[in-house]
Amino acid sequence: MGAALDQLEAVVKARLAAGDAESSYVASLAAKGRAKIAQKLGEEAVETVIAAVSEDDAALVGEASDLLFHLSVLLAERGLSWTDIATELDRRHGTSGHAEKAARPKS
Repeated sequence: MGAALDQLEAVVKARLAAGDAESSYVASLAAKGRAKIAQKLGEEAVETVIAAVSEDDAALVGEASDLLFHLSVLLAERGLSWTDIATELDRRHGTSGHAEKAARPKS
């Protein structure tokens, strides 16, 4: 999976850098702003949940792929990468999910 996410990240970053909104969905989405990217991510998250509860594996794989794609666009637009996500996951490894959540700063 690492290679696939690396490849996706490279393509997304290249299309953001090129900024050709007429020929690139990534660039056209970015041109609409971060809020639109986040909205699309939310839509894909809901579609992923719907596919998960429908117990249709092919639909779930497709929607999860769309979700990761849109997350990749949002991360890249913010100047973040899958390496940043992996670093955070590594930091959390070996810590109880309950303990990790309890240690988060309160809002």
